[in-house]
Amino acid sequence: MSTLENLYKQVILDHSRRPRHFGELPGATHTETGHNPSCGDRVQLMLKLDGDVIVEARFTGKGCAISVASASLMTSALRGRTLAQAAEMERAFTQMIRTGQPAAELGDLVALQGVHTLHTRVKCATLPWQTLDVALRQAAATGPQD
Repeated sequence: MSTLENLYKQVILDHSRRPRHFGELPGATHTETGHNPSCGDRVQLMLKLDGDVIVEARFTGKGCAISVASASLMTSALRGRTLAQAAEMERAFTQMIRTGQPAAELGDLVALQGVHTLHTRVKCATLPWQTLDVALRQAAATGPQD
């Protein structure tokens, strides 16, 4: 295993054991739940928007190490981004998981790049992101929140 692969593995383990932004979000403006029936992973994503900026993102749920790490890394990356930036990040992450080719703007999220070779884990890594996609569509449909 290369040094970089080992580092990525450590990032995933750290975020799965000590997830960031885990827990309820009082005053959330948007909440969505995602579920993967094939493995039982479940995530509830909560966003607090100020206009079209995500000022806070938190999650709850239960799942495998990859699912929890993905949600933890995602919620860390979302804070301070506009809805359009978050949508672009979701597309870039999904593309990386499908192809293994990371985009520079993904930052620490590239730790999950290797999941693209683990076909049974792709749904685990993308569950939080699919849930985000639904939340972003809901936010766009309801307009800016103050």
